[in-house]
Amino acid sequence: MKKILGYGLVLLVVTAVLLAAFYAFFPGAAFELAKSIHRHAAGLATKEIQIGDHRIVYLKGGEGEPVILLHGFGGDKDHWTAFARHLKGRHLVVPDIPGFGESSRWLTASYDIESQVERIDRFAEALGLTTFHVAGNSMGGALAAAYAAKFPEKVLTLALMNPAGAPSPNKSDFVVELEKGNNLLFSGEPEDFDRLIALIFSDKPMIPAPFRKIMAADWAAGSDFNRKIWKDMEPHRLTLAPVLPLIEAPVLVIWGERDNVLDVGGVAFLEKYLKNSRTIVMKDTGHCPMIEKPEETAAIYGRFLQDKG
Repeated sequence: MKKILGYGLVLLVVTAVLLAAFYAFFPGAAFELAKSIHRHAAGLATKEIQIGDHRIVYLKGGEGEPVILLHGFGGDKDHWTAFARHLKGRHLVVPDIPGFGESSRWLTASYDIESQVERIDRFAEALGLTTFHVAGNSMGGALAAAYAAKFPEKVLTLALMNPAGAPSPNKSDFVVELEKGNNLLFSGEPEDFDRLIALIFSDKPMIPAPFRKIMAADWAAGSDFNRKIWKDMEPHRLTLAPVLPLIEAPVLVIWGERDNVLDVGGVAFLEKYLKNSRTIVMKDTGHCPMIEKPEETAAIYGRFLQDKG
């Protein structure tokens, strides 16, 4: 028995050493492995589909009424994996919105709100989804709201998490920087990446240095194309005021109290125009509740779906 225990301890030590070496010498592979592990834990598999001239890569898992999750500007489908892990039992569909993540990006295409809404609809149709729930964060929230207004017969419920297009009387730190001509969403400087992370989260997450380097490099590499999408969307003109009254579905508004990108004062704007909504303001939470507090956010959303189901 002692020998068996001894061999087991040696095996654990050797395994730990090998994993540490793998992480140290192959951080890129380790980063991809970590993402795969998170997807698997959430019961999500990676799929792809061709929609017109765009290849859309997405995550899919679970059964029942479909739930489409839309990420924010500069984000990707993996922004939802931790949240999805706490929302098991739901049929989740999580795309890289065209122009972001692993989905196609074309300089000749337009990525304005209307064009993106049409792509999302064609994506849903191609997957055979006729009615479904939609949730979106930041830019994804604006797209989700615009979609629900244009296709009310398809949207069962809508969840808006810190959505773009809901102006606040108070200027966030991000908006203050933007007015100075410094858009942190597509600046390529490493220190600006750190500043952006600090703005997004109320409690800045601990990111291992090699992973942080990979994330910063990916962010910098996408900077030029993000500039194009920003210009296409004209976010300085974006307002949800015209679309909110057209939304027929029940709406859940979730907003982080300490959002330094889009100020929580936008809640009042949404409540002014929405017909049927409830609001949860999450304390000690920033711009991406589903990343910063995935379990709590999923619990709130899960109860909303259950009540409306």
